[in-house]
Amino acid sequence: MPTYVTLLNFTEQGARSIKDTVKRAEAYKAAAKAAGANVKELLWTQGQYDVIAIVEGPDEAALNALLIDTMRGGNVRSQTLRAMNATEMSAIISKLK
Repeated sequence: MPTYVTLLNFTEQGARSIKDTVKRAEAYKAAAKAAGANVKELLWTQGQYDVIAIVEGPDEAALNALLIDTMRGGNVRSQTLRAMNATEMSAIISKLK
């Protein structure tokens, strides 16, 4: 199952409606579940990023669609990283010559 780590920043709109951030997070988790994905962790942070989401899903297309749908809300901007666990990394390394 692919895993994505997404680093999120609030937009002006998202910052203005900061009191709704937990409600939006719950809606995001519900949308992920409907897409067959699982939000493993959702953390509000201090520093360069406002929120970090760790999500695993059935495939790359489902996770990308979830991310695009989230961006359509206009409350956050994101930088997404494809993450690999040890098993996935071992499979990649095994292809090296």
